[in-house]
Amino acid sequence: MAILVEFAVPADEFPLGSLFSAVPEATVELERIVPTNGAVFPYLWISGADRHDVTAALEASPPAETFTLVDELDDGNVLFRAEWDPTANGIVSAIVDSNVTLLSAVGKRNQWRFRLRADDHDAIKRFQSRCRTNDVRLSVRRLQPLESRETNTELTLAQLEALELAFERGYFDDPRRATLDDLATELGITRQSLAGRLRRGHRNLLARLFGIDEQVARRPTSFSAE
Repeated sequence: MAILVEFAVPADEFPLGSLFSAVPEATVELERIVPTNGAVFPYLWISGADRHDVTAALEASPPAETFTLVDELDDGNVLFRAEWDPTANGIVSAIVDSNVTLLSAVGKRNQWRFRLRADDHDAIKRFQSRCRTNDVRLSVRRLQPLESRETNTELTLAQLEALELAFERGYFDDPRRATLDDLATELGITRQSLAGRLRRGHRNLLARLFGIDEQVARRPTSFSAE
């Protein structure tokens, strides 16, 4: 049975350490890491920091890490395509060698939070063994079997983080005890980015609650007055 595992590692256990040293307010979200013939080519979103500062920090990265600017959105989020040698970093090597799938990852100056899917417990054991071999300090937060097929309504770590913080700070209370600006400042992202994460997170939660696939949820529905 497939297994879902969520864990955290210190920020310096993953590439981009130079980015967080130079731009500590930055938040990085990996869309997906796909191991292919020993190579890893993820796309990553960076928010909460000036693009020029981010670019300068990435250009100073070690030779094993290469980053190419792909796009910049109006809300300040920047998309980069990254290429790095998996043998040069312990956690990347562990992911590739264990043949597990990285579903999502969010990095800040203090830590990275990952969500992986493995085919079975043996794959998890291989991953943990590789982490120990590579001296990766791993803190497992959740380990559970996947009881149903995953869909596009799965929450990302960034969406979950935003929803948790909004709930804890009283954003959903009446009257509200926190504003979008308050939460965005605490997360180190723009107000627009936070609003988008909350909106997508709400949509995914409701779709899962009602058992509706994302594409069905987006389909226009006609209501009769009868």
